[in-house]
Amino acid sequence: MKRVKLPQPISGGLLLSYKCTAECRHCMYACSPKWKGDWITQKDLEEALSQLGGAIRPSPWGDQKVSLNYGLHFTGGEPFLNFELLLKAVEIADELKIPSTFVETNCYWCSNDEVTRERLHLLRQTGLKGVLISVNPFYAEYVPFERTNRCIRISKEVFGENVMVYQLEYYHRFKQLGIKQRISLEDYLELTRREDLTEKAELFLMGRAGYQLKEFYPPYPAPIFFNEPCRPAFLRNWHNHFDNYGNVLPGYCGGISLGHWQDLDRLIREGIDLEEHPLLGFLVAEDVQGLYHFAKDFGYQESGEGYLSKCHLCLHLRKYLLSKKDFEELNPREFYVHVE
Repeated sequence: MKRVKLPQPISGGLLLSYKCTAECRHCMYACSPKWKGDWITQKDLEEALSQLGGAIRPSPWGDQKVSLNYGLHFTGGEPFLNFELLLKAVEIADELKIPSTFVETNCYWCSNDEVTRERLHLLRQTGLKGVLISVNPFYAEYVPFERTNRCIRISKEVFGENVMVYQLEYYHRFKQLGIKQRISLEDYLELTRREDLTEKAELFLMGRAGYQLKEFYPPYPAPIFFNEPCRPAFLRNWHNHFDNYGNVLPGYCGGISLGHWQDLDRLIREGIDLEEHPLLGFLVAEDVQGLYHFAKDFGYQESGEGYLSKCHLCLHLRKYLLSKKDFEELNPREFYVHVE
């Protein structure tokens, strides 16, 4: 296989920056306060949204409604760190009639009712359709739960039914436990009698999770994952991401670039040259087993500690390969600095 065509994206997220107020142990994109910022410019914002404008599909309930894997969401990092840029992104998307737009936030900024209500009203008036509010024990280490609760309450006033809480199971559990401020993961697990983190809600063991959650999940040798398909598929048309550096990211796979969104039409029409991008070639044609043997040719030694998931193995291989050679498809580089 010499080329592979990129599926036409029908939904996804635009990362305004990887900079965040938190450094969550589970973060797929290795976001943290340590990132440079490098916020997407207005020019690039206009170009990226124009590229996506005609392809994004609305929620099954209509273009004024929101759904997790439909429409377009603005994310990061934490997009509210640059509220003026977020407003501009919403304004441009509204002008382009992009359906089912929403913003993803950790609610750090919801310090009082007045600020929270003012910002949410501004976004609604500018054309934003909804909000996705992140709730789980990893965010709770950085954001007081009273701020999360405030954001949910006022978002429902402003956006009505177009408020998604991810994950609702944790929201109910925090309410039940009477949590109001920040709480460490260890203290939360103590309160819940060290309940399995996967028992109540979805968790992807990728990105930083492979390095930060080792004490909670059993490790496995690399061959265990050789015949396990990517879930969801590595190349797909829904819920892909487009970052502030111009990278088209496959799904939730941080640190992998399928190319530049400036070339999106060409990537869809002509495809990716896999001979020029050998790591993508292995992942597309031979999956992680091919990547593993490719890394072995560069001197890679299987980790004696094992791997928590296929995604963890893939990232471990990519991180090693980047230390040996400058592969264009391993971008952004800063991801690999902050992932551990």
